[in-house]
Amino acid sequence: MAVLVTGGAGYIGSHMVWRLLDAGEDVVVIDRLSTGFDWAVPAEAELVVGDIADAQLVEQTIRRRRVDSIIHFAGSVVVPDSMSDPLGYYLNNTVKSRALMESAVRTGLRHFIFSSTAAVYGTPAVVPVPESAPTLPESPYGTSKLMTEAMLRDASVAHDFRYTALRYFNVAGADPLLRTGQSTEGATHLIKVVSEAATGKRPFIEVFGTDYPTPDGTCVRDFIHVSDLVEIHWLALQRLRAGAPSLVANCGYGRGYSVMDVIRTVKKVTGTDFEVRMQGRREGDIVAIMAEATRARDEFGWIPKHADLETIVRHAVAWERHLARHNIAGRRSEIRRGPPPRSALAG
Repeated sequence: MAVLVTGGAGYIGSHMVWRLLDAGEDVVVIDRLSTGFDWAVPAEAELVVGDIADAQLVEQTIRRRRVDSIIHFAGSVVVPDSMSDPLGYYLNNTVKSRALMESAVRTGLRHFIFSSTAAVYGTPAVVPVPESAPTLPESPYGTSKLMTEAMLRDASVAHDFRYTALRYFNVAGADPLLRTGQSTEGATHLIKVVSEAATGKRPFIEVFGTDYPTPDGTCVRDFIHVSDLVEIHWLALQRLRAGAPSLVANCGYGRGYSVMDVIRTVKKVTGTDFEVRMQGRREGDIVAIMAEATRARDEFGWIPKHADLETIVRHAVAWERHLARHNIAGRRSEIRRGPPPRSALAG
């Protein structure tokens, strides 16, 4: 039996593929390579280049590879972009997820893990925010993910399959073995952007909003290391295979850091300085959000290994330097190659 990873050539998806392979799983990836990279998919996993809305392609792949589980990462993830292109986000994140679910139902697949987001909560009344909090998204991105959660809930009842929806907080860092990391040019993830500035890839960074009701006036987020995040997915898969019921769970550490905290930490870790430009607030940004992640620990037996901002930053910066050494940022090959050269991260 195989696991199908959609979006497995992207940032989080490629980490998931490595984790599955490390566990001895058979893995197939479907990715249209709009933001992902063929070299990010290990040679041991099959890469099918295509769209998850292509029912014929998806169902043929499921049957051919005897897929028993889907881990679904494919989608669009930039909150400000969703404000200017809501229909694009509803297409990529909701309509195409519906098509994927229908393919899963038609092929009799029983296990489905979905990449959701803390943006479904909007601005929470209680922080850290539990899964029982009201879901009041403030961006089309958050709404598109919440709609997909609703479809999963209803379809699982009607068609007898089980799912886990994992609500990510802010994912950062890179594989400690430097096998993969965040490689998209123009990425908007805060730690990625600041790491690029620290390694000379950006002349400056912009801070959007300095007058929020937080200790230093900048937004506060709960940053989770990507390796800890994919470990939750791995444990969630084992739970579903053991026959456990459907579940929604937060993925975070329950501790918040401000934008300025991140900037100070990157400067400390790298010993560098760079220009920081203060800008006005950005539409769709939430003031402060942190996870109540007790459910993930209790239900999955999850024990984080990298729950430290300096560790996350050190791994993110190491990946930026790795990209620069091998000149692979933004590169896609016409003929699929294996992953770029790598070396383990010291420390």
